[in-house]
Amino acid sequence: MRTLRRKIYMIAGYNTISMGSGRKEFNPKKERPGIEEYVKEAGQAVLKQIGGAANVDECVIGNFIAARFNRQANIEGFFPYIDEGLKFKPCIRVEGACGTGALALATGIRSILAETAEVVLVLGVEVQNTVKAIYGADILAAAGWAKERKDGHAYFFPGKFSDRAGAYYEKFGKEKTRKAMAKWYVNAIENARLCPTAQEFHNTTKDLNAQGMAEPNPRGFVDNLNVFDCSKVSDGASGIAIVSEEGLKRCGISTKDAVEVISFGQSEYDITKAPSDLTKLETTADAVKKALSMACITKDQIATVECHDCFTIAGIMAIEAIGFAAHGEGTDFVLEGNTSRTGKVPFNTTGGLVGWGHPTGATGVHQAVTILEQLTGKAGNAQIEIPKDKPFGLSVNMGGDDKTLVAIVYKKLN
Repeated sequence: MRTLRRKIYMIAGYNTISMGSGRKEFNPKKERPGIEEYVKEAGQAVLKQIGGAANVDECVIGNFIAARFNRQANIEGFFPYIDEGLKFKPCIRVEGACGTGALALATGIRSILAETAEVVLVLGVEVQNTVKAIYGADILAAAGWAKERKDGHAYFFPGKFSDRAGAYYEKFGKEKTRKAMAKWYVNAIENARLCPTAQEFHNTTKDLNAQGMAEPNPRGFVDNLNVFDCSKVSDGASGIAIVSEEGLKRCGISTKDAVEVISFGQSEYDITKAPSDLTKLETTADAVKKALSMACITKDQIATVECHDCFTIAGIMAIEAIGFAAHGEGTDFVLEGNTSRTGKVPFNTTGGLVGWGHPTGATGVHQAVTILEQLTGKAGNAQIEIPKDKPFGLSVNMGGDDKTLVAIVYKKLN
């Protein structure tokens, strides 16, 4: 079995606030920070933890589509703006739709493996509240097959996952599926309320289940999802450092403040083709299988998962793709409480995409930061118990409609 040829660690995670509707500070009519300010905040926060820019060999930034949301390309050029010490450092920007953040992580991992770097600064960023939601939906449709856009729903990706939800209802029953989707929403908001940077941190709704169970309104939105089934429009950035053993020493950071990256799996599906089965996330399953195989562990050794719940139905289908439940039984797994923060395997402990937010290019990096915080005991009020016999975390970041996937396995060191 192929394993990583060098020890690789992640350290010094940081998240900005996931800004958008729901945050008390958010006002769509007032000027807000630009993309460069989010990049600077996250970048400087990581540099402060690792001893400064002099310790960095390479930089990677994940950004999906700032050229349309912000009229800004060449995003890697912001690294020297973060700190003059990054001037002339090798920098690259990567893109893979909503899976961009984890692609940035995979790029940094490969630099360490290739021995071109001992310390890689990785950022993810997206600023999306620059246009109205309906126009943003059109921009985000670029994550799918462009030739489908003309015939697609006005809310393109909600339409895609509405179709998946409808197929799941038909095959496995609408009532139970809707209850499980509502339960997923409740868990997401309750977890987000424990994380100060989460977009839903200020959510005070008393009856979350009633919101989650709200009947979809096809005339106002899509056929099979309500607005609470969807992740929100978000602005934010996340940062982390990927280092070798030498890099860990250079930065002066102990293993108690690090996690080891023991494997990653990357998979791609033909963007021009529809899923072979709307009720399955086949590419997700393939990426996770690769990651678990490389790690030489089973799903039962995983203490916590950060999965790509762009929509509540995607969370349920991810459970099945990872293997925690058989096809069609992800709903039971959720309804039994297994994914709650006190359940068998807590999912999305700071709220996931539904609760924490989904600044697309940053999401995969945010997932890694959350796993780092959980496995090092630094998650604050969001901290869960990490059993000694389950020292692993898993992140799964998805681009498009199950097209671009990266799964990463992390190990607790102390």
